[in-house]
Amino acid sequence: MTKDRGVLVWDLPIRLFHWSIVVLIGLSWWSARDNMDRIHFWSGYALLFLLLFRILWGFFGSSTARFGDFVRGPSAVAGYLKHGQHGEAGHTPLGALSVIAMLLALLVQLTTGLVQIDADDFVEGPLSSLVSYETSLLVHEVHKASFDFLLGLIALHLLVITYYTFVRGQSLVRPLFTGRAELPKGVKAMRPAPKKLLFACAAAAFILTAAVVTLSPALP
Repeated sequence: MTKDRGVLVWDLPIRLFHWSIVVLIGLSWWSARDNMDRIHFWSGYALLFLLLFRILWGFFGSSTARFGDFVRGPSAVAGYLKHGQHGEAGHTPLGALSVIAMLLALLVQLTTGLVQIDADDFVEGPLSSLVSYETSLLVHEVHKASFDFLLGLIALHLLVITYYTFVRGQSLVRPLFTGRAELPKGVKAMRPAPKKLLFACAAAAFILTAAVVTLSPALP
C-alpha cells in the first residue's frame, strides 16, 4: 500500500497533554509514596487543569482530539479487531476505548483525591470538609483502588505500544513528539481548531481549577 509520509495527526495541545500527564502521574506517585503532601496536592491540581482542558478540547479542539471524531460504536470496534485496518487519522476504534478509560480513571482519581481523608497519615483532601468524615474515609479507599486501576491501564497501554512497534512495525510514540505519522495514501490529515478555541478552553480549565484551589480551606 502506498503511504504518504508526515501526515499531521496530533496537534500541539494533545502532545503536551500526553507528556505532561506522564510526568505528573509519576510525580504524584512519588510524592505520595514519600509523604510529600504539598508536592502531591499541587501535582493533583496540575492534573486537574489538564484533565479539564482535555475534556473541553474533546468537544472544541482539532478533529483528531474530538470525542465525536474518534469514539465509535461496538460494530466499529469489532470491525477493527477483525480486519486491523483504520482509514482515518487519529485514534483507532480500539484506541478510543483506551483513551476514554484512561480519562475516566484519571477523573475518579482526582475527584476522590479532593475529598478523601487518609486516617493513617492524617492527610485530608482540600475539599474533604464538604462531605462527612465517614464518606471521606470510604472515598480514600476508592482513591487507592482507582490508582491501581490507572496503573493497570498504563501497563496495558505500554503493552499495546510494544506490540505495534515490534509486531506491526508502527510507532505510536514518534507521532506524539512530531505530530505526524505515516498513513495510507488518501487519509486526510488532522483539521486544526482555531487558536481562539485553544485559548478559550485553556482559560476555562484554569478558572475551574483556580476555583477548586480557592475553595480549599488550607493548602498543605
